[in-house]
Amino acid sequence: MENIENMKDIGVTFDNKLKFDKHINNKINTAYQMLGIVKRNFIYLTPDSSVVLYKAMIRSHLEYAVSVWNPHHQSLIEKLEKVQKRATKLVINVK
Repeated sequence: MENIENMKDIGVTFDNKLKFDKHINNKINTAYQMLGIVKRNFIYLTPDSSVVLYKAMIRSHLEYAVSVWNPHHQSLIEKLEKVQKRATKLVINVK
């Protein structure tokens, strides 16, 4: 019988110890990619349009199946919040 390190089921990656670190890191990387797309393609954002773009393109990646992989480690929570902090820096009027 072979030992499987990681497994992906319904879009959620977990390892043989039922930890979701790889999944969370993949979702954070995808969210940063989406944030880069927004930053390159939308130069002048109003606060309202930035909220719509954030919820549609970035937060949707971070919240996919969150009830399954809800992070308990402070370092993972801080990584997820860092994406949100960077997204708020795109809008000039929001601090």
